Order: sequence, then structure tokens, then C-alpha cells
Amino acid sequence: MLRWYTGDPTYDTLLAVALVYALGVFAASWFLPAPYGRFASKKFGLSLNPRVGWFLMELPSTLSFVFFFSRGPHARETVPMLFAAMWLVHYGNRGFFFPFSIRTAKGERGTFSLMVVAFGWFTTALHGYFHADFFARLGNRYTPAWLADPRFLVGFVVYYACFAGNLHSDAIVRNLRSPGDIERGEKVYRIPHGGLFRWVSSPSYLTELGAWAGFALCTWSVAGVFIFVVSLGNLVPRAAATHRWYRERFPEYPRERRALIPFVW
Repeated sequence: MLRWYTGDPTYDTLLAVALVYALGVFAASWFLPAPYGRFASKKFGLSLNPRVGWFLMELPSTLSFVFFFSRGPHARETVPMLFAAMWLVHYGNRGFFFPFSIRTAKGERGTFSLMVVAFGWFTTALHGYFHADFFARLGNRYTPAWLADPRFLVGFVVYYACFAGNLHSDAIVRNLRSPGDIERGEKVYRIPHGGLFRWVSSPSYLTELGAWAGFALCTWSVAGVFIFVVSLGNLVPRAAATHRWYRERFPEYPRERRALIPFVW
């Protein structure tokens, strides 16, 4: 069975706090979408360039993970090393490639609230710690036999199918703003088409949630449950707000599209 605790007092206490925090994020996000991107606001003080903001917010995930994983007694074993490789590929994209591939208009001011970075640090640092410490120290199931376990196999396929969908959805959004828009300093929003956008307004959020659900199954860890729950708490309300924003801004927006779940919602 998947227990919520490991028996390590420090780890379990932080995990309990983090799960309560995730519920708080879910409640707050319905009333206030995180102030970045199309929901940026000057009401929350200093804002950064979105490239810098995204990079800084995601950086603790990598640093925290590498630090705690390298200290674990199982760090050089096959399954933990595989999970570490999956992690580093994920955050190689999310923490490094994605931020610096954002197309910002020439002369555009900061649109990524420093408040988002500060709250993000709490989440991403714990995210890295929970997974690294579990993979390399606390997990007791990660023998080579785990690679043949149905939970690993199904979770691995789900994770990488969603990861590929996430990359594709990000590319569609990135290409909506042309080099000409950037050079003219025009902050242009357009309706995205193709891929999963045929069915939902926020396929990047859908595939992000699917990827973390797959990762939680693949690793069979409560650390995976934490990042899925906190992502759910942030992305579900944001998907609803994004869907509403598109419909209000574009009268011709496809009426058949749902917010997050194809054909349902």
C-alpha cells in the first residue's frame, strides 16, 4: 500500500505541511490566478521579465534535487538513477529551455510577479527534496525488479506521452507570437490551434497534470502525490480563468472547446 508517511519525522512533518499548503493553493487560486502572463498585475509589487521569473522560480527544483539525491545511500543504484535522469530531463526543459524560449515583445516590462517566484521557491524546493530523498534514501522498493512492475510500466508510458504532449502544446503557444511582433514591440495574443487545442483551452496544463500523475504512479511515492496535488490546486483554477479569458477576448473562440478535460469541462 501507498502510505502517506515514511517513518522519518522530518520528512513526514514537511510532507504533511506541504499537503496542507497544496489545499490552500487550490482554495486561493479560484479567487486569484497567480499574477504572471495574461494575468499579470501591478497590484503585487515588483515584477520580473518572464524569462527571468520562470527561471528563478523553477531553479530550486533542480538544485534541491541534486543536493539531496547526491547524499543518499542509494544514489548509484539503477532505479534511483533512472528516476534522477527523468527528473533532470524534465527540468532541463521546464527550468532552462522553456523560460529562455519565451517570446517576449521588444521593450516589454516585467509580467512575472516576484510574489509568484517567492511562493514558487517554497513549492519547488520541497518538490526537489521530497523526491530526491525518497529515491536515494527512504524508498525501499527500488530494486531492478521495480522496472517490470505494472505501476512503473503504466506510469512511465503515461508520463512520457504527456511530456511529449506538453512540449508540443508549448511550441504551439510559443509560435503564436511571430518575430515581427517581437521586433515591433507588440504584445499580441492569438487563438491557438492544432494538437490538443482542438479540444481544450489549456493543453499544457492538462499534459502537465497527466505527466505528474504518471510520475506518481511510476515512482509509487507520496512525493509524487504532493506535486500532483499542488499542480492540480494551481492549474485547475487557472485553466478555468484562461478559458474564460479566451471567450471574453475573442468572440469567434471555438465554442466546442472545454477548459481542461476534453468533451467534459
